[in-house]
Amino acid sequence: MSADQLLDALDPDQRAVAEQLTGPVCVLAGAGTGKTRAVTYRIAHGVHVGAYNPQTVLAVTFTARAAGEMRTRLRDLGVGGVQARTFHAAALRQLSYFWPSAIGGGVPRIAEHKAPLIGEAAGRLGLSVDRLAIRDLAAEVEWAKVSMITPDDYPRASAASDRSGVAGFDPTTIARLLSVYEDAKTDRNVIDFEDVLLLTVGILSERPDVADTVRRQYRHFVVDEFQDVSPLQHRLLELWLGGRDDLCVVGDAAQTIYSFTGATARYLTEFPRTYPEATVVRLVRDYRSTPQVVSLANALLARAGRYRSAASVELQAQRPSGPAVRFEAHDDAESEATAVAARAAELIRSGVSASEIAVLYRTNAQSEAYEQALSQAGIGYLVRGGERFFSRKEVRDAIVLLRGAVRSQGESTLPEVVRDVLTSAGWAPEPPAARGAVRERWESLNALVQLADDLHHTRGADLAQLVAELGERSAAQHAPTVDGVTLASLHAAKGLEWDAVFLVGASDGLLPISMAETDEAVAEERRLLYVGITRAREHLQISYARSRNAGGRGTRRPSRFLDGIWPSDERPPRRRRSKGARAEALASSIAEEDADPEVFERLRAWRAQTAQELDRPAFTVLHDSTLVAIAAAQPTHLRQLAILRGIGPTKIEAYGAQILAVVRGEELTEGARSDTPV
Repeated sequence: MSADQLLDALDPDQRAVAEQLTGPVCVLAGAGTGKTRAVTYRIAHGVHVGAYNPQTVLAVTFTARAAGEMRTRLRDLGVGGVQARTFHAAALRQLSYFWPSAIGGGVPRIAEHKAPLIGEAAGRLGLSVDRLAIRDLAAEVEWAKVSMITPDDYPRASAASDRSGVAGFDPTTIARLLSVYEDAKTDRNVIDFEDVLLLTVGILSERPDVADTVRRQYRHFVVDEFQDVSPLQHRLLELWLGGRDDLCVVGDAAQTIYSFTGATARYLTEFPRTYPEATVVRLVRDYRSTPQVVSLANALLARAGRYRSAASVELQAQRPSGPAVRFEAHDDAESEATAVAARAAELIRSGVSASEIAVLYRTNAQSEAYEQALSQAGIGYLVRGGERFFSRKEVRDAIVLLRGAVRSQGESTLPEVVRDVLTSAGWAPEPPAARGAVRERWESLNALVQLADDLHHTRGADLAQLVAELGERSAAQHAPTVDGVTLASLHAAKGLEWDAVFLVGASDGLLPISMAETDEAVAEERRLLYVGITRAREHLQISYARSRNAGGRGTRRPSRFLDGIWPSDERPPRRRRSKGARAEALASSIAEEDADPEVFERLRAWRAQTAQELDRPAFTVLHDSTLVAIAAAQPTHLRQLAILRGIGPTKIEAYGAQILAVVRGEELTEGARSDTPV
């Protein structure tokens, strides 16, 4: 494509992005508005008119998959050599190159997981931690580091961010853990993923010669998903720029869903203030979703009140009208899952590919019911976040066979060669009747066949080019499409899209999740629902279960985010409450059928033992209704426990630590019980 043809292929707003080749540019891009198309065409246009040398362009994304897709699109536009990487990949490349001269020796090994180091640090401090506590502490270490918070500053920063009580520990204890964690890494001569960014920032800050080398290499920057940038990533970007302003950022404030990890939309929303000369372009034409889906997404944001960012855009649907959004209420969670599987089967019979259907939920624990329901309905599925595609044995073996066949391709076309080679690995033109592992292996091999067909059609690729593409995709974890219904959390669905989306469990307590305790956290839950809605191209169904278990009291209600939207009287009118009243209302709404039976029984046994030791009636320790509420909410720290009805300051002081331990399933020692006042 010529430079003019590139521009002619864009809509007016996208074209405005592609034509602005210099200076600061801020693209406020709504969901489905073609932001990746706009920025890749911008880069291609700049290269074609001679404004950019491809080797001096650095495009930064947030996932290796997105970086791989961007490189693929640029190649398809005839532009090679552009560096499209994640922040971590770009930083690691620079760190590895400059470490020998700037530090000496080789870069320390990167620890794949923090858990062993967290456990070691906790042990040195004499802290009792279980698997869940280690997980929460690892997340807090990551938050502190990407927020550039030192151990000494952690107590103040955690209080300011309302993060006290993580894993049941006070901020001073966690500050000590942060320090000892760093000592443990030093003793093992390892670094973590956040250190890759921190060390690169340190070298660029302290070595002007290194910074100058990087800045001579990269002159033009593009950063996607700018609403997800952390303070540490932003600092690295500033050092790359070195005071220059040839920067194009792209983001959507309405899709800010990672604040808990340290990401902040502030850099996106304040970009015009940081760069007063910036060109700001809004992409509002939604090419992904039907007017019915777009209307719902807009309505959801319109009800966000003061928590709707001025940087958010109101989408304008560009697709023809489609089916109405479906809203369904079910008696219990099992019925909801069964109904979703039945509807998915209907869509597949109507011609919708299984790979174009997704079931999205708030927590990963919800997936099991849908795995079972889909399996019983004879529908293949894959759980996003499971085993990586390129780690599967059949895929690794198939790539070895394809690599070995490169020299003997002959005159056959790529699709013919790949089918011949993979037939020996177990592929067949028709899927096997069997389900489970046999079907999953076939699906993996068939995904390679389909990729070969696509590359032959779009690029005229041969087998050597397919093998090279697979090598690059493996490095980027950019897996080809596998034919099966996708099961994914709303967070994992970010950046993806399907023809049909089922948003399940859309009730208060799940969406927003009960642990969202502040107005800001609840606002982020609304944005999470917005992300889920905007994943759907044509078919969208939102559902919830009135009760968790069959036969339970149907006390659940649709999510408060759907007030005025849900087409029934399922929810009564809501009055605005104070923060404290909302927390109390949320706690008191927890119904008995939501309680985990095992947790409830552990709590009853603990209460009975405690009451016997105190020689008091059991109800004076905690009432049954309070035990039910605890078993339903399953709090992980004292602040979550404190909002539940029946738990006051006195009982928190007397029993709080014990209750959290019982919820976690820990055995209480005599020492732990002896702390109970008599």
